[in-house]
Amino acid sequence: MADFQKQLFNYRLTTARILYRMPDHKHLLQEYIWQEYDIAPQFPALSKFLNFWARELEGPLHAVYIANQSLITPGDYRFAAWEGTLQ
Repeated sequence: MADFQKQLFNYRLTTARILYRMPDHKHLLQEYIWQEYDIAPQFPALSKFLNFWARELEGPLHAVYIANQSLITPGDYRFAAWEGTLQ
């Protein structure tokens, strides 16, 4: 689905700040930024990514901070009240 269509179906641009521990140095934290269109508050795409991370990657998760924003709101698009041609 195209990004614009997703926005019409209430997808929101979601940014996750993921802090994880370095595999060889557990006392050090590294940061990863993830960004995708997702549906709040369930966040299925982010949940799928975090499940993949926990299952496949060696760096254990420390914290995840989430921010999301609707890019298109009901006031941003309007239907035309008149359509015609001026000559």
